[in-house]
Amino acid sequence: MVKSYLRYEPGLGFGVIASLDSKITYDPSGLHLLAPALDKLALWNLKQGLASKTFSPSSRSSHTLAVTSVAASPLSSSTSIASGHADGSIRLWDYEKATCEATLNGHKSAVTALRYNHLSSLLASGGKDCDVILWDVVGEAGLFRLRGHRDQVTDLVFLDSGKKLVTCSKDKFIRVWDLEMQHCIQIVSGHHSEVWSLDVDQKERFLVSGSADTELRFYQIRTNAEMVENESKWEILKQFGEIQRQNKDRVATLRFNKSGSLLACQVAGKSVEIYRVLDDVESMRKAKRRLHRKKEKVMAKAMVVDNENGGFVDSLSSQELQHPTVAVSDMFKLLQTFRASKKICSIAFCPNVPKVGLATLSLSLNNNMLETHLIDTDKISKLYSIELHGHRSDIRSVTLSSDNDLLMSTSHNAVKIWNPSTGVCLRTIESGYGLCSSFVPGNRYALVGTKSGTLEILDVGSGSSIEVIEAHAGSIRSIVPIPDENGSVSSCGFVTGSADHDVKFWEYQLLQKPVNDSKQLTVTNVRTLKMNDDVLAVCISPNSKHLAVSLLDCTIKVFFVDSLKFFLSLYGHKLPVLCMDISSDGDLIVSGSADKNLKIWGLDFGDCHKSIFAHADSVMDVKFVRNTHYMFSVGKDRLVKYWDADKFELLLTLEGHHAEVWCLAVSNRGDFIVTGSHDRSIRRWDRTEEPFFIEEEREKRLEELFESDLDNLNEDRYAPKELVPDEGSVGVPGKKTKETLSATDLVIDALDMADAEIKRIDQHKEDQKNGRGGEFQTNILMRGLSPSDYVLHTLANVNTNDLEQTLLSLPFSDALKLMSYLKEWVLVPDKVELVCRVTTVLLQTHHNQLTTAVAARPVLIVLKDILHERVKECKDTIGFNLAAMDHLKELMSMRSDAPFRDAKAKLMEIRQWQSKRTERGGDTNEKRRKKKQKPASQ
Repeated sequence: MVKSYLRYEPGLGFGVIASLDSKITYDPSGLHLLAPALDKLALWNLKQGLASKTFSPSSRSSHTLAVTSVAASPLSSSTSIASGHADGSIRLWDYEKATCEATLNGHKSAVTALRYNHLSSLLASGGKDCDVILWDVVGEAGLFRLRGHRDQVTDLVFLDSGKKLVTCSKDKFIRVWDLEMQHCIQIVSGHHSEVWSLDVDQKERFLVSGSADTELRFYQIRTNAEMVENESKWEILKQFGEIQRQNKDRVATLRFNKSGSLLACQVAGKSVEIYRVLDDVESMRKAKRRLHRKKEKVMAKAMVVDNENGGFVDSLSSQELQHPTVAVSDMFKLLQTFRASKKICSIAFCPNVPKVGLATLSLSLNNNMLETHLIDTDKISKLYSIELHGHRSDIRSVTLSSDNDLLMSTSHNAVKIWNPSTGVCLRTIESGYGLCSSFVPGNRYALVGTKSGTLEILDVGSGSSIEVIEAHAGSIRSIVPIPDENGSVSSCGFVTGSADHDVKFWEYQLLQKPVNDSKQLTVTNVRTLKMNDDVLAVCISPNSKHLAVSLLDCTIKVFFVDSLKFFLSLYGHKLPVLCMDISSDGDLIVSGSADKNLKIWGLDFGDCHKSIFAHADSVMDVKFVRNTHYMFSVGKDRLVKYWDADKFELLLTLEGHHAEVWCLAVSNRGDFIVTGSHDRSIRRWDRTEEPFFIEEEREKRLEELFESDLDNLNEDRYAPKELVPDEGSVGVPGKKTKETLSATDLVIDALDMADAEIKRIDQHKEDQKNGRGGEFQTNILMRGLSPSDYVLHTLANVNTNDLEQTLLSLPFSDALKLMSYLKEWVLVPDKVELVCRVTTVLLQTHHNQLTTAVAARPVLIVLKDILHERVKECKDTIGFNLAAMDHLKELMSMRSDAPFRDAKAKLMEIRQWQSKRTERGGDTNEKRRKKKQKPASQ
């Protein structure tokens, strides 16, 4: 009988507040902050310091789904946000419902920039594949792909009410695209290095761009009305000037606040420069002062030389003073330079105006923190900070308590106590660089071994450090409790292994405190085992009989615990052994090494049962499941693997971490495991009741390997790359994926089934004419639908964004069959748009064959007559509905008794009427005065 195993699935991931490689943003309402956390997106309530919602793109987490960019709708009434991922996909979310509305596939590599237009109807995306794609958010489909950049697209922004798009890239150029013509109309050069960011103020007067040089470049945006005859009508961006930055680091992000009064320049370091955008009156005043100072300097020089020159300069300066030209330095003034405690990853302005101060700015730091600051004219003050929900650096060890209710994790400066079932952080205790940890029996206290060689005793209940003991001269790599003879953890003590060549045995002691008459835990060293090299790992057999020590010389030494006599030496690894564990029955010992191998040894004779090439990089930890010979291993290749040590078989590969996995802990019952990683996340993997078989998993891994190479199979990898023209070009927005290929197969199957059903119906009619026909039995797979309706149902179920690629993959014969159904479908009112899309794609794809194929002519002639008429009907209906809605809006506004509607316009009218009245009143009074004065003079 084939043996089955129980499957482990991803249960919970926690510990990450903000990713390093993505940018934060505010939701459309401005009340919450969106922060990417690896492959999830968290919606943070800054005042409460809690994540109110979490968006996960898939139940199976993977580093390919890492969130690389986020965009929120500029409309405060909207609930739409978009996230770009490392695999090139874009997901549209409704943040109130916390649901994914659509998945858009188009980019071949990570999405690096996302931006909505001001109506939130269009979404532009740029990626590492150098392409820019425009998406229809309402239709959930791609419109077109813009090609022209030679390197990664770093930022983009809409102009002219969404009619134009400006993009910047690491190829040092800024491109302006006309979206109606789908063409690049201007290429702006001038930057000497990669352009990293750009932004436009709300009134679309200025565009600012930043690169690795020390200047911010400003451009004036010109509309069609401002075009001069002697200048090119395609020149949208006109250079306005440069401003020298205070910091020498490269620009990372440039953003205007919503009102356009502030500009934030974040560099790839610890500082943010805040610039004040002056209005026209202030900038003109500043320009006059600048010219006045210039005039005074020139006049002072002119006093030294001839008086004629001075008079000439004076007249010239007075002419300039009358009509000053505003420079970029007159309009943009450095307000504050803010310096954070750690390197800043990204910034975001809150769209809501604060009650006090100018604006609210949020930062994500590279030590897994979020900070929010209030910007005022004279200072920048911190409002909120989110830091308790994760470690500041990578997690080096995880340990479960004896009852599995508490989880302890260590990093370079803190120890955190978690609830492993909910992922809530219960305690944060400052400590040294913890490399290993363990709970003391009773779970009231905990031990942490640090990199500096100290042993820290922590009180779990109060969240404080009781005592720091100078235990070793080198870093402590292992803390192992000494079990009793039954295999359970006892209060006998524990063993530590260190880089100072010592293995020390410790005992627990309770000391009486004279102050408050309470007892305090301490430890004393009772035995020391001297080794010849650095100790990397220590483990003790469950019956407390054997002690295994791995050394830097790649060997494992086994000793008797009671007498410390040498028992066995296990050698065979080519690089040092980094982790070990002994099974519950004491029969097997498994070792994981930096040579990427797992070796399973018999503890009775020291023979190597099997050497397994386990991971693609160093094996960092390995643990047996209690009372079994199943084991888990983790490595620097980001994978968690589940093994059968008796059959030497790989059972499962668990993906989810985005960086090296350092540590592993298995619960006592084996119902879940916990892993800690360099990506600062802690993940729990739960055992389910779903059985699986080794052969099925092996086939599944082969299928995944084949599907991962799908892109390379579809494209000729040795073909020369297409030379992209300088002026840019347009391409198909979507890409071929597993979903589009499976959708194509479904459409072809539906067409074949419908064709066979039509033949059966015709045959049945023929038989009835001949008097041989019985009752017709429909195909049960078609679910009672007619052949035409069945094909329409299959086509309508294809994802809107995948429809174009699905139709492109159809052979010409099947495309011709599909076109024969279009004349029936176009009569269905709600399917006119689908029929138009299908017709357009098929005509563009198979134009040459359709013009030469005789069988296609009748279909095309019928479609030509019907389709145009049906589209016109739909257009008239939509136009009529829009006009009716506008009429209803006007009626409602006329009947509305809102007292403050259009208050500003009314106030201006009243003031204008009052000013005219006073002028008229002043004229009549003057006339009366003159009439009275005339008789007196006579």
